[in-house]
Amino acid sequence: MSIANLNRPADAFEQLETEDGVRQGVCHIRIQQRTGRKTITTVQGIGTEYDLKRIVQYLKKKHSCNGTIVEHPEYGEVIQLTGDQRDKVKDFLIKVGIVNESNCRVHGF
Repeated sequence: MSIANLNRPADAFEQLETEDGVRQGVCHIRIQQRTGRKTITTVQGIGTEYDLKRIVQYLKKKHSCNGTIVEHPEYGEVIQLTGDQRDKVKDFLIKVGIVNESNCRVHGF
């Protein structure tokens, strides 16, 4: 085994570990166009240790929108909110401490 292999991380996701050693994935916040001017915001990648129902309930009340949790075969549980709520959701998730700012990606036009 060479010295170059010792410095390389053994796991590709090792760089996403937080200071306390718990792995945190990347949270994706996307906007999807529906019919006409209607849009929905989707949030994917929130850890399973968080209660998504309570998060959706808070976001619905705070931002006066409708929302639900959808089970996706590839991405797991995905939060859907009506309207363009990308910036508001990102600010909330970072403020509460659910995701780090470096692990939160906002997609869309």
